[in-house]
This record gives sequence, C-alpha cells and structure tokens, in this order.
Amino acid sequence: MSRKQAIKNQVKEYMPKDWLTDIRIIYRITMEAVNDIKRTGFMNVIIITTMAAILSIFGALFRSTLSMAQFAQELGSILEVSAYLNDNAPAKTLADKFSHIDHVVSVRVHPKEQGWKDLRKVIDLPNISNPLPDTLRIKVDDIDHIDSVIKTVKKDPGVESTNYPETLAKRLQIIIHVVNTTTIVVTLIVAMLTITIINNTIQLVIQSRKDEIEIMRLMGVSNWYIRIPFVLQGAFYGFAGAIIALVPLHFVQSLLAKMSNFFLIQTPLMTESMVVITLLGIGILFGALGSLLSIKKHLLV
Repeated sequence: MSRKQAIKNQVKEYMPKDWLTDIRIIYRITMEAVNDIKRTGFMNVIIITTMAAILSIFGALFRSTLSMAQFAQELGSILEVSAYLNDNAPAKTLADKFSHIDHVVSVRVHPKEQGWKDLRKVIDLPNISNPLPDTLRIKVDDIDHIDSVIKTVKKDPGVESTNYPETLAKRLQIIIHVVNTTTIVVTLIVAMLTITIINNTIQLVIQSRKDEIEIMRLMGVSNWYIRIPFVLQGAFYGFAGAIIALVPLHFVQSLLAKMSNFFLIQTPLMTESMVVITLLGIGILFGALGSLLSIKKHLLV
C-alpha cells in the first residue's frame, strides 16, 4: 500500500459517519445520473428503442427455448418403450424386474389377448390364432435415458425385441440443441450490441462534462463518485429497454401458452416470471457493464 493511500485510510477512520450524509451522497449521485440523462436529450429515445428491439428478440428466443425444453420433457414422459416378450416368458415377473431399472418410472403389462382384441377392432382379420406376443410398456423419466434402458432390457433372455420412436426423439433433441445454441449466440450478440451502444452514449456524456469532471478530480472527489452516475445511466437505458420489450414478449408468451394448451402440456407456473426477471436482469447488467467499460476507456479515474 502506498503512503498516499495509507494517509487516506487513516483520515477516513476519523471522519464522522452519519447516515444522513450517506443519504445525501446517494441523492446527489442519483441526481447526477438524472441530469446526464437529460443532457443526452432525444438520443435517449433512440437508445432505449434500439435496446428494446434487441432485448425483444432475446426474450422471445429465450422463452421459446424454455417451451421446447418443456415439450421435450413431456414428450419423453409420454413415449414408451415397447418390449416384446418370448413365448412363455413370465410377463408379470419381468415387469417387476424392469421397474427396478434406473430411470424407469413405470412398467405396464399389455397381454397378447388384449393386443389381438384391439388390433381386430381396427383391422378386419380372419379367424386365425393370435400371433402377437405379450408386451411390456416401459415409461422412462427422460428421453436422454432411453438408450441405456433399452440396452438393459434387451439383455434379458425373456425379451425378443424392443420398439421405440427413436427417429422422433432424435429429431426433437436436434431441434433443442439448435435452439439452445442459437440462444447462446443471440445472448452474446445482445451483449456486444448493448455494450457498444452504451459505450458510445457514455462517451458523448463524458465529453460534454469534461471540464466539470476535471474540476471534481482537482477537488479530490472520489473516483467512484464520478463513475457511479454513468453506471446508473447505462443501467437505466437497459431497464427502460427491457420494460418496453415486455410488451412484445407478452404476446409471444401468450402464443406459446396457447400452443402448450393445444398439445395438453402444462406450462410451469414460474416460467413467465423467470423470463421477465431474466430480461430485466440482462438489460440492467449489460447496460451497467457497457457504461463501466466506457468509463475505463474514456475516463482516467
């Protein structure tokens, strides 16, 4: 620690600490941020509108990602693995055995008599002996665990073959992967665009207050006292843009909710709230970060 910093710390220890003083400082810092926003003038509208458009795209994509993940989870719990048994294989015994496999939720026995009866209701068949085997309908907790369950079931000598809509599951996983990757890319683009916009705006404000800031530095004003108003200004732009972005996001969420209801998929209660909180957090965080980076680049404090 330098001698200058040591003296400052020593002086701070003997300074009176008054909560009213802290409130006055917070008030003055807040008013400085408000005045900086006023100085920016009509540019505020352009900045907030641009950020609202960027955050709207992010919010819609993020909400769609959550819906796809929920759809995949529900589909995985609905689809079942069909295990066709050999002749004279003990169906109930195997059902109890397979129910203890990891990630298996339930196992249901579908007798061959019932299968033959159901088939004859759909197709007009001649009076022949029942060629169908006893079937076990195995429900797994997640699509990702389907392969491991099928491998375990196939090893049993009582199982002749298995069936599962593998193509549908793989295509769904590919779609989810693409959506997740796109969301990450869009998030990075949102960060870069937001930081660039805020950076240029704060740079203009710094130039307009250059003399005032220099006087404050000569008077020994704390660096953070100079920085915080700019950070608050960037956070305000992010917050305002996110608030406006909630309007188109509301329509997107309503549309996705209707689609979920159409497919009889229940949307988690906290999903919409989580999307709103995330959007506000992203806007404020990136806005404040853009200001902070601009200060370090254009303001030597």
